[in-house]
Amino acid sequence: MPDNYFVRYLPLLIHFLIAGALATGMVLLSWIIGYRKPTRAKLSPYECGMTPIGDARERFSVKFYLVAMLFILFDVEAVFLYPWAIILKDLKAMGQGVFAISEMFVYIAIVLVGFFYIWKKGVLDWGLTINDAKNRIDARRASAGGQP
Repeated sequence: MPDNYFVRYLPLLIHFLIAGALATGMVLLSWIIGYRKPTRAKLSPYECGMTPIGDARERFSVKFYLVAMLFILFDVEAVFLYPWAIILKDLKAMGQGVFAISEMFVYIAIVLVGFFYIWKKGVLDWGLTINDAKNRIDARRASAGGQP
């Protein structure tokens, strides 16, 4: 084994240098060889294939941010399933398989309660407008006998 600790990382450093040189070379070659004829259409901002109209500082609905946060929340909760799945075989070998499965069912039940709660609140209804929400509330009150 070499005396210098950092010699082991030399192949990684060479890999990063080659990758950086290739990326820089491709960008420089496209800039040098590339055909440039600026037109009005090429100089306008590109907005995912749509003609940019209006102000760039447009307000978004709160539902957009709420759905994004809920996606991250449920995604993180799904990530907790992987470590459990990895140690499940070891827990079965130690005689704790029933306990491990029952704990996971409790965890999934709690996640599903949260999911059904946000579903019932209408958070996942993207097309729901204020009038639709009022109509739903009125319909619920009418079906409940006029009670709020």
